[in-house]
Amino acid sequence: MHLARGRLWESRAAAYLEEQGLRVVARGHRCRLGELDLVCSDDRHVIVVEVRARRADAYCSAAESVGPHKRHRIVQATRHFLMRNPRWQAAPIRFDVVTFDAIDTTEPRIQWIKNAFDAS
Repeated sequence: MHLARGRLWESRAAAYLEEQGLRVVARGHRCRLGELDLVCSDDRHVIVVEVRARRADAYCSAAESVGPHKRHRIVQATRHFLMRNPRWQAAPIRFDVVTFDAIDTTEPRIQWIKNAFDAS
C-alpha cells in the first residue's frame, strides 16, 4: 500500500514537471545504494528529483523530511545512475525536491524546490 501511494505521488510530480517543461528520462531507479524517484532533463541539466508527500497532521513537512541521510543516499544512487547511463555523465546535475503536503485534504499543496541540495 505504501509503495503504491508513493508511485501515485511520483506520477503526479512527473506530470507536474512535464507541464513545467522538463522531460522525465527515468523513474524509480533502484540500486543497493538507494533509489531515485525521478530523473529529468531540461536539455542542459540532469535533474534528480526526490518526491515527498505528507498528510496534514504529519510530524514534519514533506520538505523537512529530506534529511542528511536521505540526501546522501540520493547522491550515491545518482552516481550509480550516471555510471549505468554514460550519455548523462557530462551534463551538470541538479538535485530538486517536489513536495505534496496535506495529501489527505481536497487540495494538497505542491512545491517544487529547485537546487534543494548539492552533492557535497
